[in-house]
Amino acid sequence: MMLRVSVAIPSGRAETFELPESSKVGDLRLLAQKFFQLGFLKLVDTKNRVLHPEEFLQAVELKEGDHLTAIAREAKVAATANCIALFCCEGDQVVTWGSPERGPHGRIPEFKGVQQVQTTQDAFAAILADGSVVTWGSSFSGGDSSHVQPQLRGVQQIQATSGAFAAILATGSVVTWGTLQSGGDSSNVKKQLKDVQQIQATTRAFAAILADGSVVTWGSVFEGGDSSRVGDQLKGVKEIQATKNAFAAILADGSVVTWGSPFGGGDCSRVRDQLKGVQQIQATSLAFAAILADGSIVTWGDPHHGGDSSDIWDQLENVQQIQATKDAFAAVLAVGSVVTWGNPHFGGDSSLVQEKLKGVQLVQATDYAFAAILADGSVVSWGAPQSGGDSSDVWDQLKDVQQIQATTRAFAAILADGSVVTWGSAFDGGDSSRVRDQLKGVRQIQASGQAFIAILADGSIVTWGAPANGGDSSAAADRLAFV
Repeated sequence: MMLRVSVAIPSGRAETFELPESSKVGDLRLLAQKFFQLGFLKLVDTKNRVLHPEEFLQAVELKEGDHLTAIAREAKVAATANCIALFCCEGDQVVTWGSPERGPHGRIPEFKGVQQVQTTQDAFAAILADGSVVTWGSSFSGGDSSHVQPQLRGVQQIQATSGAFAAILATGSVVTWGTLQSGGDSSNVKKQLKDVQQIQATTRAFAAILADGSVVTWGSVFEGGDSSRVGDQLKGVKEIQATKNAFAAILADGSVVTWGSPFGGGDCSRVRDQLKGVQQIQATSLAFAAILADGSIVTWGDPHHGGDSSDIWDQLENVQQIQATKDAFAAVLAVGSVVTWGNPHFGGDSSLVQEKLKGVQLVQATDYAFAAILADGSVVSWGAPQSGGDSSDVWDQLKDVQQIQATTRAFAAILADGSVVTWGSAFDGGDSSRVRDQLKGVRQIQASGQAFIAILADGSIVTWGAPANGGDSSAAADRLAFV
């Protein structure tokens, strides 16, 4: 028996679909997504009941001529070093592929109303609608939260180091788990962690800003876990930024306080007098760059990682934004030009393309190279050639570029017609030839360390890059239909 069901989107556009009564809600949703060219639709009946994709049409009591409303949801991606997770806010499915995929006991967790997904290097943590948390992945990186599960109630947000998670509860307290040396144990500062507003992280340490503007830190003392040296200065803190092993806090008066490894930006004494009226801070792996209110820049940290901008200091005027690779900075000026400094092999030297860097709208970065979108929709890249710094092979294809995404060593650009152009390390997603015919109508691209995921207009998924690191989603194809 066939069943006809009408589906309408909020704009008023509607279509009637005919399919067997034995079909699932997910089958109807796929038809609607392809017709409306809207991905990840949520189907709602006249009783305002959300229909689950895995339910059968008969089970939800759909009848001939019934009307449903389809609401588009935004797909979100979270990635560890080797695994990708796809989900929709308020959804009941998180689909993962790559490795690791399962929880600490070899199971795939269950979800209901996913709000947020955060990652360490090898584990995931999802906040659900009821404020509880589900974790999976490597137990050594926070994938097993069983010993703190009773405490994970009313969770508002989660932050992560490479091997541990920190959850802020509705009460303003904090719960931590994962590798102890990476911030998984906050017992020494538990009594101080009250009225926490936000948390920032280095590789192995956390820093929490409290409601009164003070800061509490824990984790590896070598990477910012001990702020006692500057504790009396940490008052009126508005924002914290981090390198691999140091923190920089912007205070209410526009000054900056730093701590952590002095070789990674934890010591700003050389430029402290210049750090006034700071608006924002950007970081490489071991250096900081601060934009001041007058549009000038102040840098500190490891000179080989961008901590020394003295050679081009007079060029850094009216800076609008800063982007960073692992070891170099690129500043976009108000006139649309770009100034770079830091390790020349990581994009710190743009002299070969300087004449082309005019009308720059946006700069994106891999770990080793930069790519700039110009006002005419073309792209200029520089840095390590094999890691995205050389786009000459695809230069004639890079026209009408709308946005660029990056893995550690490759770029992917979405063009105005919805097609995609890639370059850089083939292993890390720089070669999309295997899926080129599928990359049509692309709406957004996300990335893990070594793979890309493209979301098309109809909600379908295309992946490429290192197969074991998320570049091959074929094993998850059936589950992706029910996100």
